[in-house]
Amino acid sequence: MSIREDIRTILLRDLESLRKEVEAYPDSKTIWAVKDGITNSAGTLTLHLCGNLQHFIGAVLGKSGYVRDRDDEFTSRDLSADELLKEIAATSAAVEKTLDQLADNVLLADYPVQVGGRTLPTGRFLIHLCTHLAFHLGQIDYHRRLVTGNNESIGPQSISEL
Repeated sequence: MSIREDIRTILLRDLESLRKEVEAYPDSKTIWAVKDGITNSAGTLTLHLCGNLQHFIGAVLGKSGYVRDRDDEFTSRDLSADELLKEIAATSAAVEKTLDQLADNVLLADYPVQVGGRTLPTGRFLIHLCTHLAFHLGQIDYHRRLVTGNNESIGPQSISEL
């Protein structure tokens, strides 16, 4: 298995965990709840993750035509769980299609656009996208536990899920 295939597997696994997290909320209103000390709801983080991956993987690498509105990711409110699930499905499809078509040698080439004022190898940037997704997925897991009182873990539990 190549590093590209590993990255694809990790991203799709974690997007599946994101889907399960959204489905675990009892209603759409709870997805958007914000408690003291928490600035982003699970809904906001879901939109941010989907916009991020659809832009950096789907649009930049896959030339999907997706146009990101990052500000909207943080200002939109009260989308239904079904709407968020559609965004996750579209994101998974964009990641899968792009990484399936990407040649392994592209990982060694510079990512096509600068990120944070830096030029990075594509493979290194894709690893960053994996960790970014995992970081926010963990935040969503804790958010769900906090606002629902359900302490059941949903995310990937072991390396065997790779």
